[in-house]
Amino acid sequence: MPASKNLQGGKAFGQLKEQQRQKLEEVNQEFLEDQKYRDEEDLAEKLEGFKNKYAEFDLNDQGEIDLMGLKRMMEKLGVPKTHLELKKMIMEVTGGSSSNTIDYRDFVKMMLGKRSAVLKLVLLFEDKANVSAACKLDGPPPKRDIASLP
Repeated sequence: MPASKNLQGGKAFGQLKEQQRQKLEEVNQEFLEDQKYRDEEDLAEKLEGFKNKYAEFDLNDQGEIDLMGLKRMMEKLGVPKTHLELKKMIMEVTGGSSSNTIDYRDFVKMMLGKRSAVLKLVLLFEDKANVSAACKLDGPPPKRDIASLP
């Protein structure tokens, strides 16, 4: 077995995860080739980030975020929602389709689209909070003198 593949949780589980990553990568490739998204800055990096975020909350490993996966996502982001609110969010992302799941294609369309869905706003807020937390200095604040005060 090649050292580059880190298949944990049994061979079958590792193969399942690899198949899912390939499916998500195929969807990413479709978006990279789509003329509508050519203008998007750092599209490849954004799609890679979306893929990782999506895979993190795909609890049942079916390639879809269901109601419980979305509930877990919102709780982890510090914005717990009721089941009714979660269903409304899924309807908003999927455009009113009858399924109670968000597939990866709908997820990427939401994140790249101009509409501001609640889920998109929460995820973008979390990314900005992570960046600002990484920029904070460790240790005591720098000393200031009276001349530097406003």
